[in-house]
Amino acid sequence: MSSYETLKLEVADYVATVTLDRPPVNAVNRALKEELIHVFDALHDREDVRAVVLTGAGKAFSAGADLKERPNIAGEAGAYQRHNRLTRASFDCVMECGKPVIAAVNGLAIGAGAVLALCADIILVAEDSYLAMTEVDVGLAGGVKHVRRHFGESDARLMVYTARRIPGPELLRMNVASMCLPRDRILDEAVKIGQQIAGKVPLAVQAAKKSFQVTEYMPLHEGYRFEQGQTAALSKTEDTQEAWRAFAEKRKPVFKGR
Repeated sequence: MSSYETLKLEVADYVATVTLDRPPVNAVNRALKEELIHVFDALHDREDVRAVVLTGAGKAFSAGADLKERPNIAGEAGAYQRHNRLTRASFDCVMECGKPVIAAVNGLAIGAGAVLALCADIILVAEDSYLAMTEVDVGLAGGVKHVRRHFGESDARLMVYTARRIPGPELLRMNVASMCLPRDRILDEAVKIGQQIAGKVPLAVQAAKKSFQVTEYMPLHEGYRFEQGQTAALSKTEDTQEAWRAFAEKRKPVFKGR
């Protein structure tokens, strides 16, 4: 797929920027889910990409699921199963991408849009942005597990039960976001973080992300043992050897991703 209808992709200096681009508010329909899966699976494999920024076009990150599609799947046998499977995959592709993903939440992020932001490794929010889970307003449910990973138990339930908007500064205070910035600065800061990540040993960064993925529900001893195994494997790679030589020779390393 060389071009996309619902998003934009740019790659520069090992940082990919994926921009949700479905006016007016980047509502998530089937096409956007399919394109998200395609682009993040491709970025997972691309050697010219070491970090990914995910943001939205215009004044919205994403207003969530396009409810106009719901009536089309309600009466067809198996349609909801296929819909749910595709929805899960559209979130999983972000979480499972081997490259760190930085969400630059530039505006409202509602429902599926909020979950998409919460799937990123690092979350930056604009001062006038907000996250909200509005499923209870339209007689639906979902996203609780993703919300629970980032919010305290009482705050998660308050957010889901009331569909309350959680503004950017509050997300920073609650440790859901790493930074809260003016809207016109958020994308530049996300790219800057991506460039910092891109300057590290690529295989080591990918191993670190895998550790976050694999050890999330493991006991301490088994989780740390898994990380030690990754470190032992990394020590034999060309890039780690190059990092050690560059440190000893007081020069900038040149990494090849192997």
